[in-house]
Amino acid sequence: MKAYLEIEEAVQLDDAATCLRDRLLIRILRRLGCRVSEALALTVEDIDFDRGVVTIQHLKSRIKLYCPRCGAGLGKAHAFCHKCGTGVDDVISRVQSHRRIRTLPVDSETLKMLCEYITEEKAAPRNVQGRIFGINRHRAWQIVKDCALRAGLGEIVNPETGRVRGVSPHRLRDAFAIHAMKTDDSGDGLRLLQEHLGHASFNTTAKYREMAGEEHRAWYERLWKKKGA
Repeated sequence: MKAYLEIEEAVQLDDAATCLRDRLLIRILRRLGCRVSEALALTVEDIDFDRGVVTIQHLKSRIKLYCPRCGAGLGKAHAFCHKCGTGVDDVISRVQSHRRIRTLPVDSETLKMLCEYITEEKAAPRNVQGRIFGINRHRAWQIVKDCALRAGLGEIVNPETGRVRGVSPHRLRDAFAIHAMKTDDSGDGLRLLQEHLGHASFNTTAKYREMAGEEHRAWYERLWKKKGA
């Protein structure tokens, strides 16, 4: 047993996939480090093939909101601050919108696979929901689990709790994050990783500055310079 998936082991899941859809799903999870819910929510409109980017809808709902005037905690349904009475509906809307969407660079091979799969789906459509994959969360977990079994990947143990778990979509997100940290553990590397993953623990500057696209892309492409990753 091991504490996490190495990126080379995540590649083995690709090889164990039995169809293009499953291989693409695993590749997006390990190459983008997105949550499985975010991957399953992707539509064709979220892919910008010219710019080489994907728009991710941030679906995790826990967002801490505060009144801009007095700092009191707010609920997502508040129209006015319960402490000072300031109108906050517009503030809440803007903060939620900021946190829900992030744009990630995508490598050319993954874009090629996306184009191939989308073209295949158009020729023989099986998905009427408008989403790229057209499967639910349970099916996605089963795909990853089945590929892990075929690849002979063992269970993963949490080094802090000792809890033993099988390979799952979130373990691919972990593999991405660990690979990124091993590649670049500088302050800038950590900041870019936090922004890329959409973690809530952004520092104040990271929350409000518009991230430089070229800086992000250069960081992302450095992750995949090693052949076969």
